[in-house]
Amino acid sequence: MDKSTMPSTFNDHLNWYDSSLKSVSASAEMLYTYKNIAHGFSTRLTLQEADTLEKQPGILSVIPEVRYNLHTTRTPQFLGIDKATTLLPASDQLSQVIIGILDTGIWPELKSLDDTGLGPVPSSWKGVCETGNNFNSSNCNRKLVGARFFSKGYEAALGPIDEKIESRSPRDDDGHGSHTLTTAGGSAVAGASLFGLASGTARGMATQARVAAYKVCWLVGCFSSDIAAGIDKAIEDGVNILSMSIGGSLLDYYRDIIAIGAFSATAHGILVSTSAGNGGPSQGSLANVAPWLTTVGAGTIDRDFPAYISLGNGKTYTGASLYNGKSLSDSPLPVVYSGNVSNSSVGYLCLSDSLIPSKVSGKIVVCERGGNSRVEKGLVVKSAGGIGMILVNNEEYGEQLISDAHLLPAASLGQKSGDALKNYVFSDPNPTATLAFGGTKLQVQPSPVVAAFSSRGPNALTPKILKPDLIAPGVNILAGWTGEVGPSGLSVDQRHVSFNIISGTSMSCPHVSGLAAILKGAYPEWSPAAIRSALMTTSYTTYKTGETFQDGATDKPATPFDYGAGHVDPLASLDPGLVYDANVDDYLGFLCASNYTSLEIKIATKRDFTCDSRKKYRVEDFNYPSFAVPLETASGIGGGSNAPSTVQYSRTLTNVGTPGTYKASVSSQITSVKIVVEPGVLSFTELYEKKSYTVTFTYTSLPSGTTSFAHLEWSDEKHRVISPIAFSWT
Repeated sequence: MDKSTMPSTFNDHLNWYDSSLKSVSASAEMLYTYKNIAHGFSTRLTLQEADTLEKQPGILSVIPEVRYNLHTTRTPQFLGIDKATTLLPASDQLSQVIIGILDTGIWPELKSLDDTGLGPVPSSWKGVCETGNNFNSSNCNRKLVGARFFSKGYEAALGPIDEKIESRSPRDDDGHGSHTLTTAGGSAVAGASLFGLASGTARGMATQARVAAYKVCWLVGCFSSDIAAGIDKAIEDGVNILSMSIGGSLLDYYRDIIAIGAFSATAHGILVSTSAGNGGPSQGSLANVAPWLTTVGAGTIDRDFPAYISLGNGKTYTGASLYNGKSLSDSPLPVVYSGNVSNSSVGYLCLSDSLIPSKVSGKIVVCERGGNSRVEKGLVVKSAGGIGMILVNNEEYGEQLISDAHLLPAASLGQKSGDALKNYVFSDPNPTATLAFGGTKLQVQPSPVVAAFSSRGPNALTPKILKPDLIAPGVNILAGWTGEVGPSGLSVDQRHVSFNIISGTSMSCPHVSGLAAILKGAYPEWSPAAIRSALMTTSYTTYKTGETFQDGATDKPATPFDYGAGHVDPLASLDPGLVYDANVDDYLGFLCASNYTSLEIKIATKRDFTCDSRKKYRVEDFNYPSFAVPLETASGIGGGSNAPSTVQYSRTLTNVGTPGTYKASVSSQITSVKIVVEPGVLSFTELYEKKSYTVTFTYTSLPSGTTSFAHLEWSDEKHRVISPIAFSWT
């Protein structure tokens, strides 16, 4: 609208906008008003109404809504953070936030590290840009504010780094570190894609935040001494968020270097985000379960890369692939099962040199998951003379489809389709198939689905703390890549790309790191626990249909042991209403409740602390945003005595919103547990006021191994503060 032509009858341009709109539509509402990019507003009108409006005096232009192509990993759109909102922190606030990534380093030439528009590096930053093999101080800028490498533990174990194959510097020769760093905080890059797939603008979660790379992982893994040094230096350098897509086996907190390092980081006000692990769908497969860590599982997004496998019997199955060459669809080709054309007892896995060339040449080979990398199997087929591969899931991998940048025409199939394919190959004397690739498909539903590989609870180390905390996008994620290796990561892959599509909880972790950076920018005074609570209690667990998320392994409903509090909802997390806060004293109390000795506590926390013998410490009273309630099965055949038993948990809520009265409600389909919240109403009159409550669970015995779930919600009608409750009988 031409503001200078506003009639004198209006004293406010917003009233003028509203009057103009009402003159063409009684029902249309202004969605947004603009004063910077334009004077005007957006609304939803019929074509006829828009034409009428455009003819009015003072209207400069009526522009139809255009749906622009893909953004990034598509995850900013999928998560809703591409939508303008007054809650998002201003870029100058966010530019004060520094995300440190402990990983395989960084490829500094990536466009995702462009620092155009960023002001001076925050004065709080004390880090440096270390020089080394293929890396110098000019590789850092106002975006990549620091880069360090830590190799002493690695070299002590395995000898000097071979600089012909690995850079003794912060440079990323693997790709994983560049991918996680750019996911968390990469700048926007237009025209990004992998071979034209997933094309659009690639951007990290917190595009205005600064990033720092800490290379603690090398081609053979990440050594704990190097990890410890990396965390130590990151704290000293002044990072605000620490992202670690690293994990190992489950260790006591005082033995686990990630837990120990993260405790110190948390004590310095640094939120530490970690990956849950890729051990799913096995139960109790989690890593990184310390309650001061934010533990992130993986879900799918609403985009995939279909491949179509058409069999000689007329059946067609949909799989997934990132292969970018010619389809095998001109005419049907013979199909063989790897186990039948191999010289090995495990030939069905398509391991190196296991296929017989004379039986494979010119054919499509069906291989099974496991034993070696998915792309490597295709290479084995190719080197034996095969011209295509179909990779089928077994029970362990279920229906989850991972897309890979194969080196020959190849596609992955879920277990059910894979079984049908194998039945056809075994029963038909001359089985044939064609392979076609469908490019990029959007608005795939249902989404999110819990990734089959995402590690699951219960928490084997501390059963009364529910882990993972939440899930975030982790399947087929597009982000920055190294220039050293091709997208498959195999040394023979000579295709060089700036972006790659990969999957894992390694990919979901930096999504949460970047979202935590946005919250830190919006609320610099919030503790790591408050930020994590905001992300957890505002997450969601159902589709728009009201149905619970699916588990990608089984296609059945997933549970809080799979997704924790739910799937992250960034815009909701910026206004959580209430948070479950915790500080160092709370964590020390948790360790006392876990029966840690003073020595063990000192190792874990670097603090001289003795548990007070007069005080009753209970994990049930640790102020966590979720509830894990392990219950005892009465001994004896058939569950024994069924007299009800009672356990009680207590929590404290802190008001971070407007004053208000919150009412508790419990959603539960469980008849064997009665849940009572006292008090049932909490009234807050000022910011940061705290109020406590207790939850009493009265339960009857059920057979060992039984699980049940409920949710506790506090609501003032504007905010919904939701906590999952997971019961398990043992």
